Amino acid sequence: MRRLLPDPAGPVDVYDAYRTDGERPLLRLNMVLSADGRATDREDRTAALGGDGDHEVFRTLRALADGIIAGAGTVRAERYGPHRLRADLAERRAADARPLPAPIIVVSRSLDLDYDAPLFTEAATPTIVLTCDAAPEERRAAAAHAGVLVVAGDTEVDLAVAIRLLRERFGLMHLLCEGGPSLNGPLLDAGLVDELCLTLAPTLIGTPGPTLVSQLTSSTHLDLLHVLESDGELYLRYSVKGGAAPPSER
Repeated sequence: MRRLLPDPAGPVDVYDAYRTDGERPLLRLNMVLSADGRATDREDRTAALGGDGDHEVFRTLRALADGIIAGAGTVRAERYGPHRLRADLAERRAADARPLPAPIIVVSRSLDLDYDAPLFTEAATPTIVLTCDAAPEERRAAAAHAGVLVVAGDTEVDLAVAIRLLRERFGLMHLLCEGGPSLNGPLLDAGLVDELCLTLAPTLIGTPGPTLVSQLTSSTHLDLLHVLESDGELYLRYSVKGGAAPPSER
């Protein structure tokens, strides 16, 4: 992998390229899109859309995070399991005082989740479920039994409150969100996203489908921090206007 901007260079250490001060609050949004803007392939899966470089960025961003957030729809569609670290990334994560894998954090109003799935039964760090007061009581009990339940909001999940509770209760300062589009929009609208890490895959899908966000109430300005490249894929890292980009990258 090589760096195109700023200061062209190669090869680039991906971990160092995305590493930040782990003490400051940070919420990153990571997505892969085809060149025509689709967030899934023709089978409606995300994993096969990116190449080896995207998978390396994906694993690295997870290794750098304190917690990994995804909407329930994404968890079901992508068949999420618990966070597992490759040996070299586990060593670097431990050196950064993060000895355990990051918990997966599922956002779900309905709590329609499989609590017997490996995401819950095989997690080295318990899976966290974010929901609201309107969620069915029996499902709330099941979620609390299988993992860790966090209630934020009355009839919908209040994302601002949820992010605050994740940081205050569990010390999860550096959060990584993996979508999908229906979660990305509200996070951006609420001003909670500090960085967008976007892989642009050299592929045209050519059919309608999900994109980066389902809807935004207003435009969001992005400032480009770096561009990496590998085998025709571009890895774009942006700061989001109003976010807290590292001082050295402002």
